[in-house]
Amino acid sequence: QVQLVESGGGLVQAGGSLRLSCAASGSIFNINTMGWYRQAPGKQREFIAAITSGGSTNYADSVKGRFTISRDNAQNTVYLQINSLKPEDTAVYYCRVQGRSWSRPYDYWGLGTQVTVSS
Repeated sequence: QVQLVESGGGLVQAGGSLRLSCAASGSIFNINTMGWYRQAPGKQREFIAAITSGGSTNYADSVKGRFTISRDNAQNTVYLQINSLKPEDTAVYYCRVQGRSWSRPYDYWGLGTQVTVSS
């Protein structure tokens, strides 16, 4: 079984920073892409950022310059550094892990961590 456990969320004032972590454990190998998504109340889940095993990154335009994604391949962990937080960043943040195992693709999601930004 594979588990994705997010941590690092919480309540923070506007302008503050947070670092989210997501650790993948269990029978998971050959992770290719690790990413972060978020879902605000009443809205659809949206893509934030992703990073490949080789370190290539991709960001949504709305977060470029404030969010930084990184990963530790040895620990199967992905991070999201969020700076200059805004009230509109309030959402549940989810990590996603994609790869292939025995030539079969896999796609796992975490349960999410709440980020609340007060004005």
